[in-house]
Amino acid sequence: MTETSKAKGDKPPFAGAFCAYERMVAWRYLRSRRKEAFISVIAGFSFVGIMLGVATLIIVMAVMNGFRGELIDRILGVNGHMIVQPIDEPFKDYAGLANRLAAVEGVRSAVPFIDGQALVSGYRDVGTGALVRGIRADDLSKLGGVTENIRAGDLVGFAAGEGLLLGSRLATNLGVSVGDTIKLISPEGDVTPLGVTPRIKTYPVSGVFEIGMSEYDASMIFMPLGEAQLYFNSDGLVQSIELFVDDPDQVDLLRPLIEQAAGRQIFISDWRMQNRTFFSALEVERNVMFMILTLIVLVAALNIISGLIMLVKDKGHDIAILRTMGATSGAILRIFFMTGAAIGVTGTIAGFILGVVVCWNIESIRQFFSWLSGTTLFNPELYFLSQLPADMNAGETVSVLLMAIGLSFLATLFPAWRASRLDPVDALRYE
Repeated sequence: MTETSKAKGDKPPFAGAFCAYERMVAWRYLRSRRKEAFISVIAGFSFVGIMLGVATLIIVMAVMNGFRGELIDRILGVNGHMIVQPIDEPFKDYAGLANRLAAVEGVRSAVPFIDGQALVSGYRDVGTGALVRGIRADDLSKLGGVTENIRAGDLVGFAAGEGLLLGSRLATNLGVSVGDTIKLISPEGDVTPLGVTPRIKTYPVSGVFEIGMSEYDASMIFMPLGEAQLYFNSDGLVQSIELFVDDPDQVDLLRPLIEQAAGRQIFISDWRMQNRTFFSALEVERNVMFMILTLIVLVAALNIISGLIMLVKDKGHDIAILRTMGATSGAILRIFFMTGAAIGVTGTIAGFILGVVVCWNIESIRQFFSWLSGTTLFNPELYFLSQLPADMNAGETVSVLLMAIGLSFLATLFPAWRASRLDPVDALRYE
């Protein structure tokens, strides 16, 4: 370097980490050439593999989060967060007890109810089993999952103690609508000298609801509490009291307060206990899917390793020339590191964009493939939901992106280190 250039403050061409010439060389190695077509194909597969792996991870995790969230919302939209049941004797003064429990801090409402099984028949005497729940009209109005999803009719007949509310699928299966009548048959009927005879009674349908969870829509009937007490031989009694709380995840903190407010022996169960097996299975499936789909990204990262090793072998002459021109081993390492990292970063970004687009349009995509295949994908009868949900969690999405980029960076280290250790003399010996 001349004195003049030093005086002007010019930097040597190989000065600085990740400088312009390193980026330029790395970019040239990424571009496809005829004699390097096979290496470019491997790089392309690596890019596509990372993109699909990241997108699939984001989509699957979002769908499973949405599936779990929708199930919790719909289950807890009908069932309480906590259920209080008697131990010593049935709830006789249930109205006063419900008021005391509702006064506990953190409890939104307390709902006395009766549950019973019955055979229900409608048009053409088509019959099926159903869960009949007796509940007060004022309490039913607090169940947003039901009252906000009335598809036909209203609550007027129910409030008058005359009509019933049916799930939409149950009404369809029975062939009835608002204004029609259904027949309920209970095996626990009247006691006669000849024994217990089934109780058969006809009720009008005052409304049809659709929660969106097929298990409830196909089997649940709401009946006024007074009528249910008479029908199930429980006059003046209720089986349980449901509690709806402000924070479902803090039910354990409310247990001692509820026991104290009850003033009697009670058994308390919460929504986690009632659905423990179901949600545990979802959590296990979610973790296993994450591990399996991570293998897609790992395989793509291994493709980066193979592609870079072949590129290093092919560029041995170029590496030797760069070293003789003054490039350090660190500069060579950074060049090949940027070459491999570029594939991983761009693949991760493309996968993120693809995953977000699919998550935003997941239901439309499901309907399109259902139409294309002529079959029902994610049948509501099997998956409980009437549409496919997707809920992207910011923390999980960032974790997926960092994992993919981290694997890509790790995959580039060994080939880049191998290129930096190449001896220029050996590379040029036979040139």
